Amino acid sequence: MKNWIAVASAEHARRGRDGWQGAQGFMQVCHGKVAPLQRIRPGDRVAYYAPTVTMGGKDRLQAFVSIGIVLPGAPYPFDMGGGFVPSRRDVAYVPAREAAIAPLLDDFEFVDDRQRWGSKFRFGLFAISDHDMRLIAQAMQAELQSLYF
Repeated sequence: MKNWIAVASAEHARRGRDGWQGAQGFMQVCHGKVAPLQRIRPGDRVAYYAPTVTMGGKDRLQAFVSIGIVLPGAPYPFDMGGGFVPSRRDVAYVPAREAAIAPLLDDFEFVDDRQRWGSKFRFGLFAISDHDMRLIAQAMQAELQSLYF
């Protein structure tokens, strides 16, 4: 089991958490590219970090907005209309509160340089340790047993 941080606006991450047009919870990363989703396996944990509320917006949020377990099945295309057909993976999100990242920065193993903590988020998806995922889950007040800790 691996742990992942995915990056999206809060608006998009919440849509994935809550489902869209009748769909169950899902994840999309890197503007719908399939390759990053192929690195993820069923049973992996994923937490969504939102730098902003809206995509490309100046409305800074800098918080984790959802957390869950990747469900069985391969990435699949989903037609959102207007010619946009991103790839998705299904995720079982667990009840959790949104949590600011700032109080966690000094405790994360993935933060090599406190002055440049946001550099890894530019990739849109990256792996983290069990320790770091547990910190996120605790900050979000998610049930740890629901995340197989």
